[in-house]
Amino acid sequence: MSMVIPAPELAQRVASVLMACGSSPVEARIVADNLVLANLSGHDSHGVGMLPRYVDAVLEGGLKPNAGVRIVLDTGSLLTLDGQRGYGQVVGEQAMQLGIDRARQHGSCIMTLANAHHLGRIGHFAELAVAQGLVAIHFVNVLSRPVVAPHGGADGRFGTNPCCIGVPLAGQAPFVLDFATSRVAQGKMRVAHNEGRKVESGYLIDAQGRPTNDPGVVVVPQPGADGAGLFGALLTFGEHKGYGLAVACELLGGALTGGGTWHRPADSARTVLNGMLTILIDPAQLGTQAAFDAEARAFVDWIRQSPPAPGGDGVHLAGEPERATRLERARTGITIDDQTWAEIVEATARAKPPAT
Repeated sequence: MSMVIPAPELAQRVASVLMACGSSPVEARIVADNLVLANLSGHDSHGVGMLPRYVDAVLEGGLKPNAGVRIVLDTGSLLTLDGQRGYGQVVGEQAMQLGIDRARQHGSCIMTLANAHHLGRIGHFAELAVAQGLVAIHFVNVLSRPVVAPHGGADGRFGTNPCCIGVPLAGQAPFVLDFATSRVAQGKMRVAHNEGRKVESGYLIDAQGRPTNDPGVVVVPQPGADGAGLFGALLTFGEHKGYGLAVACELLGGALTGGGTWHRPADSARTVLNGMLTILIDPAQLGTQAAFDAEARAFVDWIRQSPPAPGGDGVHLAGEPERATRLERARTGITIDDQTWAEIVEATARAKPPAT
């Protein structure tokens, strides 16, 4: 079973829970709108279903309401930033605004952001940049229970470590490629588990390293021989290729930013910390704007001319499915399964400001 809720109503409900956890009205609205935007975009894995985990993280002390980004180093085109365990939706936007300003001024900016709580859908940050005519490249690591197995391994050793690339296209909607380096996002497994669905083969291994179609193996502890709860793991996409990119995200988003990498046994903490390396480029100041606009348009037009594959609906560019889904869900509302809604209701009852 499920329910359908209009986006404005859902955002207001989420904002009220965040304020109960100590967030200012402005912060609560930014986070709530970001979560609902993820649902509107078809990425329910990064939407309001994350709210219970955020409430738990605040209660743990790992998520700090009303924390802002701190500038550690600023050389103009290089920025080193600390999110101070603030809401990623807030400190991420603050970081992007700083980076966008520097890229406009200097032509490019390399920016590191460490210690941000869950940044959510990374495509949102690329969308902020391409709206200003900038190219954006993001590498992100995840400091939380490791849920992805290395290629050739049989247990989780790192997170879903997303990579995102945004490219503005003159006269048309931008190219926004945003994907987890795991075969599928962890949050999508949570949604599938809550909906009682099995998933495709090739996504998961169980706690013994065997292939499985049960998303619950990465959502709830599985009984172990010694009575301890064990988890399975997600697999990377593209075998060794996705695995290699996941490692790159850990090294660039975690080690290079100073936020740290995962190299310890799993724990039960609900806090999710992200590190993000962002590279912003202004084509106008690079001196290639005219050629960039012409060649990008020519290439996009060329690939769109490919005839549809049998049974398909033709060629799409990254970012198009999200934009189409936003229009549809803004009109029809957002569907929330009963289990996810029950978790949100329970989180609402737990919500309170962190201890001081």
